[in-house]
Amino acid sequence: MKNKKTVVLGASTKPERYAYKAITMLTEKGHSVLAIGQNTGEVAGIKIKTKAIPLSNIDTISLYLNPIRQRDYYNYILEAKPKRVIFNPGTENPELKQLLELNNIKSENACTLVLLTTNRY
Repeated sequence: MKNKKTVVLGASTKPERYAYKAITMLTEKGHSVLAIGQNTGEVAGIKIKTKAIPLSNIDTISLYLNPIRQRDYYNYILEAKPKRVIFNPGTENPELKQLLELNNIKSENACTLVLLTTNRY
């Protein structure tokens, strides 16, 4: 399995949150994870950053922010030049999807947890 460097945007320390579950499962499956959220904390040994840190060689950005909160990260996401962006359920955003297409960045409406569980990540 190939390690896919993944950014979880909208990370949370609350175990009931899907972002938390995604960080845990990505880590278990051997992917390197960068977690960015509103509050600091730690999930599965990954420290959550509250500031947008410089990114390089990113395979995937997995979104757990609603479309309005995503706006603050548009430039950040585009500058990171990930291979793809996953819009998890509830994060679908036609505006950002269009920006990604214009910048030749793939995007998909999918669930990171389902992709990992079915080995399609």
